[in-house]
Amino acid sequence: MKNLLQQHCENRTGSPMTAADIQAHLSRLAGWRLAGDAIEKTFRFGNFHETMAFVNAVAWIAHGEDHHPDLQIGYDRCTVRFNTHSVGGISINDFICAAKTDALLPVAH
Repeated sequence: MKNLLQQHCENRTGSPMTAADIQAHLSRLAGWRLAGDAIEKTFRFGNFHETMAFVNAVAWIAHGEDHHPDLQIGYDRCTVRFNTHSVGGISINDFICAAKTDALLPVAH
């Protein structure tokens, strides 16, 4: 499998990834889990300012990749949820963006 950080999202159509492909890709990303037809991870921070800095950085990645997550934001946490609406489930784009989101932080949260 290619390094996810070196890839970029592309317009996707067709079918979502198979369960086996999803599990194989999840094994490459610490803390991400399958949540229905999406992948998600909760990141924790020391305060609201750190949380919002992270949210803004995720927004910058999403803008650059043209692939946008659902975000649930609290004072000291943010849950990031990716899926690909155009395929009705999970695509490689979700894993590319998940890897780029993880790369924002020096250690896994």
